[in-house]
Amino acid sequence: MNKRGMQGDVCIFFRNFEVMLSSLKSLCCVLLMFGFMPLHASSPGGLKFHGSEQPINQRTSYNVFGNKTITFSDYFDIDFSLSLYPESEFGYILRIKNKESNRIYNLFYDGQGDNLTFKFNEEGKSNLIVANIDRAELLNMHWFKMKISFDLKGDSIKLTINNQTFSTGNEKFPDVYSPVILFGRSDHIIDVPSFAIKNLSVGNHEKHSFALDESKGSIVHDVRGEAVGAVLNPEWLVNDAYHWRYKTSFKSQSVAGANYNPERKEIYYFNRDSLYIYNTRSGVTNLKVFQEKCPVELVLGTNFIDTKHEKLYAYETYNDDYAGPTVASLDLGSYQWTAESSEQLPSPLHHHGAYFNPSAEQFTLFGGFGRMRYSKDFFSYDLNKKEWDTVAGFTGDFLSPRYFSSVGYLKKTNSIYVFGGMGNESGEQTVGRKYYYDLYKIDLDTKHISKLWEIQWKQDNMVPVRGMVILDDSCFYTLCYPEHFSESLLKLYKFSLKDGTYEILGDSIPIRSDKITTNANLYYDSVLNNLFAVVQEFDDDISSNVKVYSLSFPPLTAQELASYSMEKNNYTLAVVILSFSLVAILGYLFYKKLGYKKSREVRYPVGPDSIAINKIETPANKIEGPTRANSIYLFGDFTVRDKKNRDITYMFSAQLKQIFCLILQYSITDEGIASQRLSNILWPDKPADKVKNSRGVTINHLRKVLSELDGIELIYEKGHFKIEQGPGVYCDYTRCIQLIFTKDAERHRDELVEILSRGKFLQLSDHPLYDSFKEEMEKKLEPVLIVEMEKSFSAERYHTTIALAEAIFNIDPLNDVALTYQIKAMQKLKMNDEARIRYQAFVIEYRKAMGNDYSHPYKGST
Repeated sequence: MNKRGMQGDVCIFFRNFEVMLSSLKSLCCVLLMFGFMPLHASSPGGLKFHGSEQPINQRTSYNVFGNKTITFSDYFDIDFSLSLYPESEFGYILRIKNKESNRIYNLFYDGQGDNLTFKFNEEGKSNLIVANIDRAELLNMHWFKMKISFDLKGDSIKLTINNQTFSTGNEKFPDVYSPVILFGRSDHIIDVPSFAIKNLSVGNHEKHSFALDESKGSIVHDVRGEAVGAVLNPEWLVNDAYHWRYKTSFKSQSVAGANYNPERKEIYYFNRDSLYIYNTRSGVTNLKVFQEKCPVELVLGTNFIDTKHEKLYAYETYNDDYAGPTVASLDLGSYQWTAESSEQLPSPLHHHGAYFNPSAEQFTLFGGFGRMRYSKDFFSYDLNKKEWDTVAGFTGDFLSPRYFSSVGYLKKTNSIYVFGGMGNESGEQTVGRKYYYDLYKIDLDTKHISKLWEIQWKQDNMVPVRGMVILDDSCFYTLCYPEHFSESLLKLYKFSLKDGTYEILGDSIPIRSDKITTNANLYYDSVLNNLFAVVQEFDDDISSNVKVYSLSFPPLTAQELASYSMEKNNYTLAVVILSFSLVAILGYLFYKKLGYKKSREVRYPVGPDSIAINKIETPANKIEGPTRANSIYLFGDFTVRDKKNRDITYMFSAQLKQIFCLILQYSITDEGIASQRLSNILWPDKPADKVKNSRGVTINHLRKVLSELDGIELIYEKGHFKIEQGPGVYCDYTRCIQLIFTKDAERHRDELVEILSRGKFLQLSDHPLYDSFKEEMEKKLEPVLIVEMEKSFSAERYHTTIALAEAIFNIDPLNDVALTYQIKAMQKLKMNDEARIRYQAFVIEYRKAMGNDYSHPYKGST
């Protein structure tokens, strides 16, 4: 190459570099902007405080700054969102101490009267502010703003509650103030109401902000990711956006129906004789026995609610050889029934979709199954005319007959949407049925039907529940499940209205779907920011039970929940990322210009053998974790991915998961578990003939699910069940056992840390059946972890030491050997604040468990 050509290449290189640098600068600004973005009301999660409804040692206590001393001058504000719970309505929300004086302020709450009363006091001396707020104003709000402002120059305090401000003066504050802020139980103050906070900020022109969106642990991070403060007995509300929370259940020996009233926040479960009312806000259940029976002879228990006129309507589309009322309304004030209509539709319509339009005062249903036919008709019931009409005159795309469809109404477009279901084009059951994964929009102004999309479904066939939640014209939510399994699981799906792309949100809800009358529904409450799932299971098409579950909105994916449990990003990490990006760009430019390409095959351990991955060997390459195909994970969240890398965890019902883990436990070192022992554990109270049938059905179901993976098989030999695994399947439990007993554990230490980083062994599996499995695993694991922790510290691999110590805490939260090594490792890494907070959290846990103080003081780094 000549000199001029080389100069030209250099110029091109630096021009490219300047462009890259400019892009990197923009990226820096974006990262920093998001890294230090202020909190807002839609932040997920929050910290719930257990109050006087719990024993004293289980009440929540939160020290905002921990051992840190933060000083303010001129003024400072304590700003947070507050949510009140009905479990206990009396006590102290927070206390504010000053490190330079003995004066203490507290905020007291009393929710027992007609109004909600907040009192701001100088503790032990006088009441400074009394704020009486209308009960209805706050209790119907899920979150409201609370602000306490200290004007150090003006010697005054302001208390702002939901835009109402109260004040006091003449406090004679010092020029500078170092507040110690304690929420919930503290010192001798043990009277605590049940409440939650989020989006906490403390400061003046310099804010210390806390989203309080952790998902586990007792260490609290600020929005920069720094560990600040500690909490005892926390309940992190971000988990409620992933884990469906069981609320209540009811049973009826006769046909019953269920529904949700968002205006009253009430779940209804009624039969002809009585009505259960469950208030989702207070958790209180009332039973109303009707003076006169419901006039409608209930067959399916279908119903809808007119919130404007406070009425619940029970209806039956068809009842053979019956001439009585088919529609009746229940006044939700007097609980008196009124017969509305005796008109019947042409046939029963099992699993039809429906919606209620309050402005038109019409209830419309679509589809359904009856008399060996699938329906494609729309029928509308007019509340004023008290009669059914067939809705006809539609144009546009063909909407095939079907049932098990999900139907929703969007007022913004005055349109209804129909998703999925089962049926066929002819409507004749004898032709056979197909599953639909399509979406139709029906414009009610023009009566035009538009097919928006149809997606190719490659998973197990499933159907949606009757109702969908559709809040705007971007997406909708519905519950879906494989109805052809006896023991099935409901999953929450979010579908795009534009193209059908979807994601699965939250964990699963069990449903027993043997009977055609079994159903579930999904409701949304915009005030409580909650989704409610109501699952109604029938034993014999007559008697049924209803279970109610709640999920915070907006719901999270499993990946999003996991991100909240990861160590928070901070400014230093952002700098490291940006620096690494700059180095990577420089390296890439030189690599590209010089034409240097060299890659080699790298072998990574994945189970007993290794697989070859063709990639450039860089420090960033690492073993694939939870996204590995053909894998089973027992550490952390129980997860199974099939040979095509699809998440099939939902296929493992609670019982399937139990039997799988039980057989796996006995398959590693034993010849398997005896058939009789398996039966005695899982079905202890059933007769022998029924046990055999249940065991056979369950085993066959498990074999079917395992067939979705390669290299794993459930076998029965010599009266024992055993799970055999080949080299093609990965199970973190099996691999962990191999690493524990290897003669060279040190060489595989990083892989062991990788496995354990997912979380505690079977961490969300609390059934007593798992106890022996957990105990057996922990006994094998703990001594190995202690040895490897000590070796890693000696080898100056301090990050590994910290990770191994955390894994030991998952087994024994009070292991002081792990505490010692973890703190020393943190100090070696100059993580002194984190080390102090970790020690403080250990001391709190120790005092809680042992009833006395931990005897070894904290020792700083030397």
